[in-house]
Amino acid sequence: MLSKRWQLCYNFNMKINGYEKFSMVDFEGKICCTVFTGGCNMRCPFCHNGALVIGDVKSGQIDDAEVMDYLKKRKGLVDAVSVTGGEATLQPDLADFLRRVKDLGYITKLDTNGLRPDVLRNLLSDGLVDYVAMDVKNSPEKYEFTTGLKSVDLDKINLSMRIIKDSGVNHEYRTTIIKEFHTAEDMMKIADWISGAKAYYMQNYKDSEGCISHGYHPIEKEVAQEFMKAFEGKVGKVGLRGYN
Repeated sequence: MLSKRWQLCYNFNMKINGYEKFSMVDFEGKICCTVFTGGCNMRCPFCHNGALVIGDVKSGQIDDAEVMDYLKKRKGLVDAVSVTGGEATLQPDLADFLRRVKDLGYITKLDTNGLRPDVLRNLLSDGLVDYVAMDVKNSPEKYEFTTGLKSVDLDKINLSMRIIKDSGVNHEYRTTIIKEFHTAEDMMKIADWISGAKAYYMQNYKDSEGCISHGYHPIEKEVAQEFMKAFEGKVGKVGLRGYN
């Protein structure tokens, strides 16, 4: 049940562009409903959700009441709700949405690129997020190159990392690794950057119709396994995703 305080100001308008009703890969160990939001403050050319970044996100929006109705009916069958994007922290009603999800008894996960540390801090301090997955696009020196931006405020990225660490919340960092963007030297710099993290994953790149740009190449599994060595002793757990 919503608290009386939130019932009195029930005027929510979370911008949702779709949701996957049943996922076993978006939240490790949980049966998850994944909610997709539109809009992003990065322009990573390899992004596989290009329509949510540079597309007409307004025309594809659905009423968040549809998602809430689904969650009410699936209590006991679905464990968690993962909110992703685009960049979910751009949503002004994200906290309200997560609060309603928590009021239904669900565990929550947030995917973020770390450029809105103020939003992240508030969500974590209010106990609205149980798990954070933060993208680390590349080594600090190659952030603009990798994100498609003229400049990136790395102070905000660093602050988000500190907020996550200090919160004590379960978390992971992750990088989609691509031949044209990532080298062994980059991975060593990332390992130093996120030292002390609970978990880090390298994700296999797959060119798909939804990517913003095309023509990039995945890094072979054997090379990715070599990259993993840079993280030994620096993070609690290191792994690969999307590799057979």
